[in-house]
Amino acid sequence: MRAGWDWLRGPEPWTRRMVAGDLVLAAVIVLLGLGVEELDNGSVQRMLGSAVAVVVLTLLRRRLPVATLIVGAAVSPFLPGAFLIMILLGWSAGRRIVGVGRALAAFTVAFLAEVVLSVVQAWSEMRPLLVIVFSTLMFLAMTVMPGLASRYWSQRRTLLQALQERNGQLMRERAMVAGQARLWERQRIAQDMHDSLGHQLALISVHTGALEVDPELTDRQREAVGVLRQASVAAMHELREVVGILRDGVEAPVPVEEAQPAARGVVGIAGIVEAARSAGTDVRMTTSGRPRPLVAACDHAAYRIVQEALTNAYKHASGAPIAVELRYEDDSLVVEIANGPAAGPGAGEVVSGGQGLTGLRERARLVGGMVHAGATEDGGFRVAGVLPYGAEPAGVADIADDFGQQALGPLGAPPMDWAAVDRELAVRGRSRTGGVAMGCGIAFAAVVLLVIVLGAGMAFLAGSVNKAMISQDDYDAVHVGESEEAVRGRLPEGDSFMTAGLDRKGPERPEGTQCLALLSTDESGLTTDTVFRFCFKDGKLVDKQAYEAKQ
Repeated sequence: MRAGWDWLRGPEPWTRRMVAGDLVLAAVIVLLGLGVEELDNGSVQRMLGSAVAVVVLTLLRRRLPVATLIVGAAVSPFLPGAFLIMILLGWSAGRRIVGVGRALAAFTVAFLAEVVLSVVQAWSEMRPLLVIVFSTLMFLAMTVMPGLASRYWSQRRTLLQALQERNGQLMRERAMVAGQARLWERQRIAQDMHDSLGHQLALISVHTGALEVDPELTDRQREAVGVLRQASVAAMHELREVVGILRDGVEAPVPVEEAQPAARGVVGIAGIVEAARSAGTDVRMTTSGRPRPLVAACDHAAYRIVQEALTNAYKHASGAPIAVELRYEDDSLVVEIANGPAAGPGAGEVVSGGQGLTGLRERARLVGGMVHAGATEDGGFRVAGVLPYGAEPAGVADIADDFGQQALGPLGAPPMDWAAVDRELAVRGRSRTGGVAMGCGIAFAAVVLLVIVLGAGMAFLAGSVNKAMISQDDYDAVHVGESEEAVRGRLPEGDSFMTAGLDRKGPERPEGTQCLALLSTDESGLTTDTVFRFCFKDGKLVDKQAYEAKQ
């Protein structure tokens, strides 16, 4: 049972929603088919057969598109109530049959089956040529056109999915190339920093260490030299960490035997302030509010703000007093560093990169804070930063990379840019024009075929009306006893589907007679038709009757 169900589902997922949709669709087609069967005076057995055929073919069309198409075409001439299923089977076959040759063969076999069996079924009632033409037009309009439209829609959707996958792959490859390029550039910068700054800092550390033990220095000078040596050692540690981050993305481990660098964060601010005092700078530090923990990025930003502001004060206002204040507000930490005007002329040329304050503003922005810097009224300078307590680094997901794309998602893959696929399709003007032209061509061909089918149906109906109907005056002009040849020469042939079985619905026919039943051109009831019946025997008209027959 389970194996049979798996085979019935086939490669496509068959959900309960899909089954319910198929059953609803089958129910609609069955109801329409029952109406057709009622118009054609179909029996209960034929109605039941049409309903079963519609349900079975609807459920099997996904698994067996070729077989259901051929079977549906074969049974539709014998079960008029099931002919509407050909629209659904044509759509399903056009979408699911793989290969143009196989699809063409399947539709050809289905066409031959429908036409041949239609001729066989209606051989005694209509002319074969008319049946062939009408069946061909109906097959083209109700089966081929839905199949072509479905195939075009399916191929377009497949192309769009392929373009989406290709776009995603190109974006991933581009992100990998960009990441590799950034990694190489960071490694180059790290190597340059290590080779240049590392060498210079090592020289400073060696020379200050040797100078610190010089017996000719005073205690004050030896203390100042010691501060310089500790600063150079701390700078070496920080350089090693920066180089490690640039090269590998992680901080480089510090050997245990080396002196540990000063803590970087709010707790390390007191250390750099104390170092500045030891160097002879008048620095005062105050803290207000209830201390609260900060996330790592904000903690590090506060340290860097104080460090950069003190460095600027050393460079541009040598000897001026400096005030460092930390204020723990309700929602943020305020770091303020202010210095007075320079106490005297500068010590000479000042080395500056000119990017310190710009870097502080960017660092604060990334953690959701801000930095303000400017001159004070007394001629000094003030740097103030506002940093949130619990904000994570902002802009990580919104910062564009070197190619203007968003940063990678949590799984390392970039978000799919579906709009890029539409832009790519729009750029391919030639392909898009061809697709639109093909779609318009299919729609136009379908309309033309439907018009042809409707025209042929109306012509067929008009011919059937002329063959099956007479007026009351024509009926009254015919008299019993006239020759059969004369009567038939004045009456229509009666060879029409409209008169099938009408001669048996009235009064009992005279024994041994052949009867001709025609419809009245006068208005009939909603459920009945007025029938004129003429019965012939031995070459003469022996009986004529006018009666009402149920439709």
